[in-house]
Amino acid sequence: MATLRQSPTAMVSALMRKRRAEGVDVIDLGEGELDFPSPEVAKRAGIDAIARDDTKYTAVTGTEALKRAVCAKFSHDNGIDTSPERVVVSVGGKQIVFNAMLATLSPGDEVLIPAPYWVSYPDIVALTGATARILPTSAEEGFKLTAGALRAALTPRTRWLILNSPNNPSGAVYTRAELEALLEVFAEAPQALLLADDIYEHLVFEGEFFTPAGLRADLAERILTLNGVSKAYSMTGWRIGYATGPEWLIEAIGRLQSQSTTNPASMCQAAAQAALEAPLDFLPERLERLRRRRDLMVEGIRAIDGLDCATPQGAFYLYVDCAGLIGKRTPQGLRLENDQMVADHFAASAGVGVVPGTAFGLSPYLRLAYGQPSARLREALARLAECCARLD
Repeated sequence: MATLRQSPTAMVSALMRKRRAEGVDVIDLGEGELDFPSPEVAKRAGIDAIARDDTKYTAVTGTEALKRAVCAKFSHDNGIDTSPERVVVSVGGKQIVFNAMLATLSPGDEVLIPAPYWVSYPDIVALTGATARILPTSAEEGFKLTAGALRAALTPRTRWLILNSPNNPSGAVYTRAELEALLEVFAEAPQALLLADDIYEHLVFEGEFFTPAGLRADLAERILTLNGVSKAYSMTGWRIGYATGPEWLIEAIGRLQSQSTTNPASMCQAAAQAALEAPLDFLPERLERLRRRRDLMVEGIRAIDGLDCATPQGAFYLYVDCAGLIGKRTPQGLRLENDQMVADHFAASAGVGVVPGTAFGLSPYLRLAYGQPSARLREALARLAECCARLD
């Protein structure tokens, strides 16, 4: 525990909240949530649950009704045939990752994590005593793991491979062919499990979304498919994540959950069930708004000397290459040595919060979220442009 760090994204948001409370006009591009409201049907269901006093304990792994809704979602959206016994509902997707790793890992085991990665994966692995093996990708590869790189990384100690598509922080989306090639290699390592983190599933701008278990039903006993209502439904604060996988693993996750949080909040489960059972008719309009924000941000970042980025295919982040700023000096004479220093300078001098690429395992980059109204994004871009122009 002495070496456990706080989540870097949470640290940036905490700093922005502190400065805002001090009266500073800050723009937080570090927080991974959208400004859209939760669906009305979900809010009504949560309120109705409270009104009828549905506020007691539920089954540890979730209500039967919510788990049936999760099964229907996996079947309809992903072609995954599952059952309530193979489903767990937790306090957000992060708890499922934590419980899955804790239930299966021992010292000496290895978890393969392509970089850039979601900040919490390596730290969760470290808490179990296992080893996170980071597999760097590149912009030239679209920030995606290749089958060749996976084959070279697999060892008898490999216990998990983690894949996140659309990816946080790069926005990369694996194609069907790319996933099938990875799964061919994964199939050759029977001791390994696969975590498919699909939390950004519905936030895809170009191409089509695919999930591993939907492509290879024969590997279903080795795949844990994770999702939730936080991102596409803008329900981050409701804290509902869910997953399906082999029954033995779901049972182990449930045992751990019974000794920690027990069940997710009952009214939040009711809200999530209503969201999953309702049509996603709000999604096309939101995706179009996000696409416009993405294009605005990409154009703005590329216009700033020293910054560059690819156009993300999904999620709502830019992974910005800031190599052109490394070595430059601030007006105060401070030399920017790395992306952490660049992020600190943006926060202090421009009032714009961003997350350094070191937090995601690949430098020198910055993650910028575009979950805010376009007017605020334009203001953030103007501040960053002015800040960079003052560097020498």
